[in-house]
Amino acid sequence: MTDPLLERYKVIILDEAHERTLATDVLFGLLKEVLRNRPDLKLVVMSATLEAEKFQGYFNDAPLMRVPGRLHPVEIFYTQEPERDYLEAAIRTVVQIHMYEPLGDILVFLTGEEEIEDACRKITKEVGNMGDQVGPVKVVPLYSTLPPAMQQKIFEPAPPPLTEGGPAGRKIVVSTNIAETSLTIDGIVYVIDPGFAKQKVYNPRVRVESLLVSPISKASAHQRSGRAGRTQPGKCFRLYTEKSFQQDLQPQTYPEILRSNLANTVLTLKKLGIDDLVHFDFMDPPAPETLMRALEMLNYLGALDDDGNLTKLGEIMSEFPLDPQMSKMLVVSPEFNCSNEILSISAMLSVPNCFVRPREAQKAADEAKARFGHIDGDHLTLLNVYHAYKQNNEDPSWCYENFVNHRALKAADNVRQQLVRIMARFNLKLCSTEFNSRDYYVNIRKAMLAGYFMQVAHLERTGHYLTVKDNQVVHLHPSNCLDHKPEWVIYNEYVLTSRNFIRTVTDIRGEWLVDVAPHYYDLANFPNCEAKRVLERLYKKREREKEESKNKK
Repeated sequence: MTDPLLERYKVIILDEAHERTLATDVLFGLLKEVLRNRPDLKLVVMSATLEAEKFQGYFNDAPLMRVPGRLHPVEIFYTQEPERDYLEAAIRTVVQIHMYEPLGDILVFLTGEEEIEDACRKITKEVGNMGDQVGPVKVVPLYSTLPPAMQQKIFEPAPPPLTEGGPAGRKIVVSTNIAETSLTIDGIVYVIDPGFAKQKVYNPRVRVESLLVSPISKASAHQRSGRAGRTQPGKCFRLYTEKSFQQDLQPQTYPEILRSNLANTVLTLKKLGIDDLVHFDFMDPPAPETLMRALEMLNYLGALDDDGNLTKLGEIMSEFPLDPQMSKMLVVSPEFNCSNEILSISAMLSVPNCFVRPREAQKAADEAKARFGHIDGDHLTLLNVYHAYKQNNEDPSWCYENFVNHRALKAADNVRQQLVRIMARFNLKLCSTEFNSRDYYVNIRKAMLAGYFMQVAHLERTGHYLTVKDNQVVHLHPSNCLDHKPEWVIYNEYVLTSRNFIRTVTDIRGEWLVDVAPHYYDLANFPNCEAKRVLERLYKKREREKEESKNKK
């Protein structure tokens, strides 16, 4: 933002370009623009599995250099028939390799934390049941929210034989696709690839971003098999048929820009002075509807005016590395006299879930969580956790005893300090309502609504919730702290699993919608539904109150 032509640099390297993340795709477009104005600048685009021709075409027939890797050969095996349950098949394959294949560690790719922990337990149990006839195993999970000390275990050596001259031990790493490109684990000889990963998917019609388990691409499958041939010849067991590999898998991972909510991206591009988003040179242009949704959302938040230009508020919001709704909540929080608390809540929402719930101590963990619980909902519960963490001098053993993740809270503390620095830069006041006053929690909830007024659900007579704007039937996520069903709630995220859930919810009052976001809750925009009828009553009530106060005067 401060040096748009990157004058301080001669060469820029973009690595892992095939991953096509939102950030790299925006960078491609920006750098292409910079290269037009800076013929002396060199850009090197690097990747192990790249659609080279597509990138060459995009960067005006750039020269291509192929560097042959020194990989050992990897034998690839497919299943004869499609597997009904890939998790079960993966565990079975691990056990068979351990029983019959020569020495060498195993890497198994699965989709998420729960699945990985489940697989680790089952593999350990199955191998344990075999007794002395096989060597010992060290089964190690790997996913992004795992504490760093646990992540380091993947680099430890395999266990020694149980008895002198007995069968040798083996290390088994069970990982998400973090092990696909981000790091190399020496000693891996066998890779098990069920062919799935969690991917972010955005539906602009209902404005919902969710993580879904989806088939991987051929490029990802190639990356995974390559993990087996780093130090010696290896084997890759693909738990799908060869026909499925050839016919069903896409050649490359579907670019993230085509399956994301673009509100944050649009705000950044506007801040960089790119006003004509429709003609911005994206390698894969997003759907017009997704761009329209992003512009509409930023307009409602007050970050863009009706002509699509960045407002003063939008400029400040764009400086925060957060979702636009969260940035808005932070920027307006001084008006509600609670910016200190909103900073803490924003920091807690920006890190992984802080509550730990080990399988062997679920009851104790639930009781510990209940002690932090706040009657008005999850956001204030997170605030309680953060306050308790600070009052107990950030003590790791206090975290352990109370089933909260020390690493997540430490990260939240760092995020909060960073946000405080940005607030200071714009002279945004740090303030709190007096704790004992009746308005302490009311002000915090109103400030949250000022950012998240588009994420509101109303309790219907039938007992389920409807999202106000899109009339989607949703349920409160079972992890919520509420002991009642409030009439109105704001939610932080919408999760699609077995049902549609709203997660991290807080009780709000209907009349606040009319006060905080009347421009959004304009009755003319609403479909005919119960929420509309309730809003009509609220507007009438507000008008009556205004009349009465006028008459009193």
